[in-house]
Amino acid sequence: MIGLISATAAGAAARDRLAAAWPDRTRVYDGPVGDAVRAAFAECEQLVCFLATGAVVRLIAPLLGDKASDPGVVCVDEGGRFAVSLVGGHAGGANELAREVGELLGAEPVVTTATDSVGLPGLDTLGFPVEGDVAAVSRALLDGEPVALQAEVPWPLPPLPLASQGSYTVRLTDRAVEPAEREVVLRPPSLVVGVGASKGAPVEEVLGLVESALREAGLSARSVAELATVDAKADEPGIVEAAERLGVPLVTYSAAELAGVEVPHPSDAPLAAVGTPSVAEAAALVHGGELVVPKRKSEREDGRPAMATCAVVRRPGRGRLAVVGLGPGARDLLTPRARAELRRASVLVGLDQYVDQIRDLLRPGTRILESGLGAEEERARTAVAEARKGHAVALIGSGDAGVYAMASPALAEASDDIDVVGVPGVTAALAAGAILGAPLGHDHVSISLSDLHTPWEVIERRVRAAAEADIVVTFYNPRSRGRDWQLPKALAILAEHREPTTPVGVVRNASRPDETSRLTTLAGLDPTTVDMMTVVTVGNTATREIAGRMVTPRGYRWQDNRQEDAQ
Repeated sequence: MIGLISATAAGAAARDRLAAAWPDRTRVYDGPVGDAVRAAFAECEQLVCFLATGAVVRLIAPLLGDKASDPGVVCVDEGGRFAVSLVGGHAGGANELAREVGELLGAEPVVTTATDSVGLPGLDTLGFPVEGDVAAVSRALLDGEPVALQAEVPWPLPPLPLASQGSYTVRLTDRAVEPAEREVVLRPPSLVVGVGASKGAPVEEVLGLVESALREAGLSARSVAELATVDAKADEPGIVEAAERLGVPLVTYSAAELAGVEVPHPSDAPLAAVGTPSVAEAAALVHGGELVVPKRKSEREDGRPAMATCAVVRRPGRGRLAVVGLGPGARDLLTPRARAELRRASVLVGLDQYVDQIRDLLRPGTRILESGLGAEEERARTAVAEARKGHAVALIGSGDAGVYAMASPALAEASDDIDVVGVPGVTAALAAGAILGAPLGHDHVSISLSDLHTPWEVIERRVRAAAEADIVVTFYNPRSRGRDWQLPKALAILAEHREPTTPVGVVRNASRPDETSRLTTLAGLDPTTVDMMTVVTVGNTATREIAGRMVTPRGYRWQDNRQEDAQ
C-alpha cells in the first residue's frame, strides 16, 4: 500500500489525482502532517509526500531503521514539477515509484541512486535474493574496476560490466555458501522441491524434511522457486503451509501428468493412493532438470511411518526472448513496457536503422547485434540462438513486431526451450489513421503489396476479396524502385467496386519529424508519389471527407440515422 500525505490545497489536489488513478494501491492519510507520516511509515510499503524535501527529511529521520525494511519514500513539490526518490530507492522501490508518479502527474522524476544515474541496474534490483557487500561491489562497478562473474548456475541477467577475472566478484549460485570479502552472492530461483504427504501430515514434518534435504545437499532455501505436488494434495494443510512459510508458490499437476514423468524411484504406494507411481520426484521433474536430491522420506521421532516425501531438482536457467514493437518512430509513442524490455535485455538484435532509434535507451554493456535490410530471417535465428544460450534478448521491429515484422519469423524459429514475451507497439496503420482522422472506424484490413515473400496471385486474391467485401484497406509496402506496378494494379481492383471519389489517405513517415500526409481520392492518387515509407489507406463506400479529415462511420445504420436527422 502507498501512503499519501499532503499539507496544502495544492498538494491535496495532486494527492487526490494519484488516489483516483490508483484506488487499490493508495491510502490517504489526513490530520496533522507529523502524525500522518508516522502512521503511513508504520503501515505502508511506500509513501508519497506532497511536501518540501527538507520537511520530509526531518519527519522521517527518527523513523529510519534499515534500508532493507524501511518503506520507499517519494517527495513531490507543491508545484508538481518534480517527483524525488528520497529514501529506499532500490529496496523500497522509490526509484520506480518516482517514475510512475512523474508519468501520472507530469512531473520530472529525480533519481540520484548512483547505479541508476549511470544506467547500471542495481545488484539489489535484479529480482534475486542478494547477499554480501552490495555497496562495495556496486561501487567497484561504478568506478570501472574489474568485477568477475562466477556463474555456477547459468541464468539470464541484464547487462552488467562483468569480467572473467577481478578483485571483486558477483557469484550466481544456489549453493548454501557465505559471501566472501568483496563478493555479492545472487540466488537465482533455480530449485524446485517436489513434495508428497499423507493426509494430515503436520507442517513441521513437511517443512522439516524440505529444510533438511536442502541443508544436507548444501543448497540454499533462498533459491527455491516453488513447491510442487499432485492435484489431490493441493489443499493438504501441511503442504500449503510449508509453501507459505518458505514464501514460494505451490504448483500442482494432475496424476496423469506425473505418471508420464520418468523417475528413478517409482512406488506402488502413491500409485494406489493418488494414481501416479511418483509424486515428489515426478512433480519436481515435470519441466526437466537435474535431480540433485532423490526422493527421501521424513523421519519421525516416535518411530511411526513417515508422512512426507520430497525431492529437489535444479532447473536450468531459461533464456528469454522479448519481441519488441518500437512503434512508428516517435519517442513518445514507444510504450513503457517496450522501454523496460530494452533496459532488461543483455543482447539486442535488430535492423540497424531501428537500433539507432533507441540506442540511447539501452543500458551500458548491452551487446548489440545489428544488420541491414533483407536479413529478417537471419535476425530471427540470431535472437533465438542467443536466448537459447541463456541470455535475456530483445528483438526489435518497427510498429507492432507482430505486424509484417519480426515476431512471426522469430516464433517460427523458437521452441518451448526458451521464454518468449511479446511487447505490442503502435502499428503504421494506426499511426497513419490517427493522422488522417478516423478512416478505420469500421471493418478494415491491412495488406502488404510486397511479393518478396508472398506470390502476387495470393496478394491479388486478397485485394479483390477486400474490394468485394467493401472493407477499408491499408496498404503496407506499397511501392519501391523495383516494384512499381503492384499499387496501380491494386487500386484498379478496388476501383471496380468503389467510386472514383472514394477518399484515400497517404501518410509518409508517420509520427517522425519529416512526416507528411495528404488526403486525395481513388481516381486522384498518383502512385509515383508513394514509396516504401508510406502507408496508403483506401476508404470503403461509406468513407467520407469531413472538415479535411478522412472518416469511416462506425456502421451504415448509424450513418443513415445521421443523414435522416440532418434532413
